[in-house]
Amino acid sequence: MKFTADDHARIAGAIAAAETRTSGEIFCVLARQVSSYRDISLGWAAAAALILPLALVPFGFNAAWLPGFGDGWEIAHLAAREVSVGRTLSAYAVIQVAVFLGVFMLTSIPALRRLVTPRSVRRARVRRVALSQFLAHGLQRTEGRTGVLIFAALSDRQVEVIADQGIHARVDSDVWAEAVAVLVSGLRSNRPVEGFEQAIDLCGTVLADHFPPGTQNPNEIADRLVVI
Repeated sequence: MKFTADDHARIAGAIAAAETRTSGEIFCVLARQVSSYRDISLGWAAAAALILPLALVPFGFNAAWLPGFGDGWEIAHLAAREVSVGRTLSAYAVIQVAVFLGVFMLTSIPALRRLVTPRSVRRARVRRVALSQFLAHGLQRTEGRTGVLIFAALSDRQVEVIADQGIHARVDSDVWAEAVAVLVSGLRSNRPVEGFEQAIDLCGTVLADHFPPGTQNPNEIADRLVVI
């Protein structure tokens, strides 16, 4: 998903228009990926390597099941039992490594990785990155603590609207749900600019109801979309 100079200008214009109605400040960030979730893939691979090979044990798994680990001769001598056990353990370890690598590679495919990553984990990481962007761009430093961040995470398909404490004290967090919904709809239909424009307008309407513009109404935060 690419944003042209015209796309950035449209979003900046939508922010500027919304802020003429309010003393609040609106800022937009789009993140292509908030996390690689490599740790999730490693976790699934490790669990599979530990658990799945155990299913072979009830079937009498031994080294001869893998080419190169069995010598084709029956080991009857008692002293050779250690050799047999060692080969079996080595073969078992090879299977574990193969399972680990296979599951890790499968869960590294974006679509599968999204399926195996718990929704709570994805939401927490999107929220964490959104909060870091809120702070990084100084939205907490507005005079009336009336900054609002509209944050979209493409790979996670999630949208967050974060409002500063001055807004929280007077506006129920549920009122941002419609703004989230229109932006999600725009992203799903590959119309991100329209989605941002509608979300910005809705946020501007909420802010205008509770934080009308003052006599000076300075623009404290740049009107723009940041893509990370």
